[in-house]
Amino acid sequence: MRPPVLAGIDGSEFAAVAADWAAREAALRGVPLRLLHSSPRLPGAVVPRPALERLHHMGAQLLQRTVAGLADRHPDLPVECAQSDEGPADALLTAARDAGLLVVGTRGTGGFEELAVGSVALRTAAAAPCPVVLVPHRPGAFVNGAFAARTTGQVVLGFDAHRPFGAVADFAFSAADARAARLHVVQAWAFPAESVSSRILVVTEEDRATWEDQEVLRLSDALRPWQEKHPRVTVGSDLMLLHPAEALLTASQGADLLVVGRRTVPRAAEGRLGPVTHAVLHHTRCVVAVVPHTE
Repeated sequence: MRPPVLAGIDGSEFAAVAADWAAREAALRGVPLRLLHSSPRLPGAVVPRPALERLHHMGAQLLQRTVAGLADRHPDLPVECAQSDEGPADALLTAARDAGLLVVGTRGTGGFEELAVGSVALRTAAAAPCPVVLVPHRPGAFVNGAFAARTTGQVVLGFDAHRPFGAVADFAFSAADARAARLHVVQAWAFPAESVSSRILVVTEEDRATWEDQEVLRLSDALRPWQEKHPRVTVGSDLMLLHPAEALLTASQGADLLVVGRRTVPRAAEGRLGPVTHAVLHHTRCVVAVVPHTE
């Protein structure tokens, strides 16, 4: 059986939005949805057993309510429930070892009103062994117990033809294919090293056009294997003479999904987010998938 889609819930509206997005994704993939609740940490070195039992009972009730709400909208979707006594981030990272996708809200019950991305979302995006989708909560996004999806039919992929990461491209092309969505591939670029010269004060239009044509050709060649694998996907590509984070934020305005990569380091105890992905998570308003890769 293909691994399930995993979603963490904590009773917040942020998590409820993420759980509904996860349910639709699980139905799209034809896999079960697994809901995980982790009891919040209580102060003190020793927590009384009655308090732990009460928290466990409250978590079970939250899971039941969530399952009932999802069943109304996704009656044929198998839903599994689990609870953990670990902290939320640790519990999700442990459960993600057996998941095909982890879905979390950008925030949970903690933090403050202006906080864009919470600590649990950041840590799971940086360290989970599977792709992580972060679902933002916007005013009006949750209506009558369901995620009010305003689809534009577009998936955006952050791509670098000089270092094409297969896992990231596979995820984006597969997502666009499953949704019958248009794939917008974005590559940020800069003038090459030869443009920097003490004898040249400006870049001529002719040089710029030559360099840009070379990048366009390199991007087209790099994308060809995935276009041949997913012939139904309509692909458009853009080269942007911008910082990578700015290029992705500009291109993803109004998109259904933005796909970015995260390099994993085998020797590191826990991964980390690169500066581009970190900036995107804090400033974008669309759903973001962070896909780990080892290349």
